[in-house]
Amino acid sequence: MIQQLGDFHHPFFIGIAGTGMSALAQYLREEGKQVSGSDRYFLPDVANATRSMLEAAGIRCFPQNGEGITGQTDLVVVSTAVEDTVEEVQIARRRGIPILHRAELLALIVASRRTLAIGGTSGKSTTTAMLFEILDQAGLGPGIISGAGLVSLIRAGKIGNARHGNGPWLVIEADESDGSIVSYHPQIGLLLNIDKDHKEIDVLTGLFGQFRDHCQHFVVNQAHPLARQLSRDIRQDFSADPDCPAGLVATGFRQEGLTIRFEVNGVPFRLNQVGRHNMENALAATAAAVMTGLSLEQCASALATYQGIYRRHQVWGRKEGVWLVDDYAHNPVKCAASIRACQPIAGKVVAWFQPHGYGPTKFLRKEFVEELARVLRDTDEIWMSEIFYAGGTAQKDISAADLVADLRALGKPAWFVADRRDFLQAVRTHLTGDCVLLLMGARDPSLEDFARAVWEEL
Repeated sequence: MIQQLGDFHHPFFIGIAGTGMSALAQYLREEGKQVSGSDRYFLPDVANATRSMLEAAGIRCFPQNGEGITGQTDLVVVSTAVEDTVEEVQIARRRGIPILHRAELLALIVASRRTLAIGGTSGKSTTTAMLFEILDQAGLGPGIISGAGLVSLIRAGKIGNARHGNGPWLVIEADESDGSIVSYHPQIGLLLNIDKDHKEIDVLTGLFGQFRDHCQHFVVNQAHPLARQLSRDIRQDFSADPDCPAGLVATGFRQEGLTIRFEVNGVPFRLNQVGRHNMENALAATAAAVMTGLSLEQCASALATYQGIYRRHQVWGRKEGVWLVDDYAHNPVKCAASIRACQPIAGKVVAWFQPHGYGPTKFLRKEFVEELARVLRDTDEIWMSEIFYAGGTAQKDISAADLVADLRALGKPAWFVADRRDFLQAVRTHLTGDCVLLLMGARDPSLEDFARAVWEEL
């Protein structure tokens, strides 16, 4: 029975190329474990960047056919996406090898460190990265387990979503989508927001309530009505709304091109990021960092050099007056925030969105239409391609074309291009000399390649 990290030495990850799984695998490898894993995307004679980086980190990688499980394997790790029918799950059961869900393993890691856990339906990855950078620049040697790669770590040749660190603190992104957030018992928990995503509001509020009860200290966003209800101590909380008092309050937001400025309790902050939502993320990270004993000035200094994370308003550049920006936005609030953040950059935003999952798209159809209709200026446009299908038994009873039709019925400039390969040709005449072309989508591992192709052909 696995009860602590010392109870195993040769873990095997099924689906190791996934963001959450690769982060745990790298963390354990840096801790000294002999880590291996498989993935359905690891095919013979087919190059795979994630596999190459994992192998460079000392992790053995295999096709998802069972050959990677050996007599030394003493733990198999799965995620919610790994079904019981997968051959390696069957092998582990036949051999009596313990099987842990990703969240159970992360809970063991959390129990072994002083942990800061970041929760909320939007902004978790960015806030996690910002907090890590603050602690790191303060010389605290933090670890990180995140859902996205930090540019600073990627530039060092890493996947960028994990580092063990040699200090006492570990920063993690706590996921509510599969309910796993209730598994963790961190020293400091932080709640950014609660919006409909994956689950109904009442279910999410219940999950975040349990998360709060498991944290020694809890910090919430007082400017978010639902998050505010879970506050323990307003003096430890934060707010980007002067009408919502808190221990830390951000004021004076302004965006100048690709830079934002604001003050926190009178201390000036500047970030090379866009959007009011990134002020909130930075404020949240600062509130958590202050709980560890750091000053506002230390936080501001660190965030001034923050380089961002993979596919979060990643700016590819500008051609013929058109800025190309790639973003991970995938729920209604995130998509709206992403568009809003690009509006100060140019007089027109042409946004393209690829929804993921037929179930989630159907579940959030009304919210997608409402949020997008609300944020689009008269000069802006929204384009969509067909829903990304990752396999499985999903019922294909909705199309991205349905969302486009809903938006057009409200008089909004919306277009549907089923195959994204046809998008650039279709949209080219809509691109002006003062324009942002914003690409949005998640879960699809080929989205970075799509952004690169658009950039090359722009």
